[in-house]
Amino acid sequence: MARLLADRSADALTTGQISKALGHSSGAVVQAVETLVKRGEADRVGGKQYRANPLTAAAGQNPVISPPGTHSPRAAAAKARTTAPAPAPAPAPAPAPAPAPKPGGPIRRPGGQLYHPRELADLPDVEVLARLRAADVPVLLYGPPGTGKTSLVEAAFPDLITVAGDGDTTVGDLIGEYTQADGGGYVFQYGPLVTAMTEGRALLIDDASLISPKVLAALYPAMDGRRQIQVKAHKGETIQAKQGFFVLAGHNPGVHGAVLTDALASRFAVQVQVSTDYDLALALRIDARVVRAARSLARQVEVGELGWAPQLRELISYQKTEAVLGTKAALANLVGIAPLEDRDAVADAVTKATGIKQLSPLTLGQQLSATAAAQRPPVSSAPAPRSRQR
Repeated sequence: MARLLADRSADALTTGQISKALGHSSGAVVQAVETLVKRGEADRVGGKQYRANPLTAAAGQNPVISPPGTHSPRAAAAKARTTAPAPAPAPAPAPAPAPAPKPGGPIRRPGGQLYHPRELADLPDVEVLARLRAADVPVLLYGPPGTGKTSLVEAAFPDLITVAGDGDTTVGDLIGEYTQADGGGYVFQYGPLVTAMTEGRALLIDDASLISPKVLAALYPAMDGRRQIQVKAHKGETIQAKQGFFVLAGHNPGVHGAVLTDALASRFAVQVQVSTDYDLALALRIDARVVRAARSLARQVEVGELGWAPQLRELISYQKTEAVLGTKAALANLVGIAPLEDRDAVADAVTKATGIKQLSPLTLGQQLSATAAAQRPPVSSAPAPRSRQR
């Protein structure tokens, strides 16, 4: 991209001209050239045309892909190389692509929580999603609830819009519908799909396989080559997706009512399984005994002996509950949130790992008398001491 602009530095090129010259899709071209503009390595002129600047030639000699939300150090280096005008060297053989830089640590999600990137296709997972967005390749993330599918997408795309799907989701929930105005009339309120398309944002359809196939059909025209939809409820208006619009979906296999139809699956060229990173749970200083029990239960789920095992979400909740109510109450709660049919197996695994017996779900007991309540000491916020190394 940068080399083409540099070679034709006297021309202002449209994305269509660039796409034809490079043989890439227009969506991929838009993402790539906008990345150059953001890095200061190309200029946008006339709204939809792009032209080389003094940094473009250097950018073409040293391709680098930056992690999401950051700028590559290449821009500063390129500027240093081009401060003194000098004849451009003869083109050298293209070097092997440099490995994508890995994030230096956790990524803060919009809600303030930290996300710890994981490896995917030999790259940080957030970098993989960024590359797929640039290439306009829709992504389906599937795995049990609580494994981090939504967290990954939120960390990768700060501009994310999320639709929480369920069996009651309607076409109006995606595209929009008329709502009553304060003055008594009705106005059309656009839905998240239209907002994501018109603003060029990432759109996550969470629990997409719980949504009726007839409702999901309204999404598909926005994902094919046309990248547009028709809002029949609003004068048949046509909405065209802007650059940056990108669709992801989440699927929880095994959840009641979740059906991954062929029509839905075929729209997502890349499908990524997401499982709990139990090593991350240990790194977060969650009780190693509980993590060990969760691993054991997860193996039983894999071979079909059980239907449920604690995922990272439940383990983090355990850690918070333990800090407030103590170890035994937190373990009892962990047993209690298991499905009824798996509860005994979960209790056995937790007892085996921790040595704490007679674990049953948290249950309200008898009413306390005023005197007994006054004499009861406050609950310690610290977990119970453990006698062995974790």
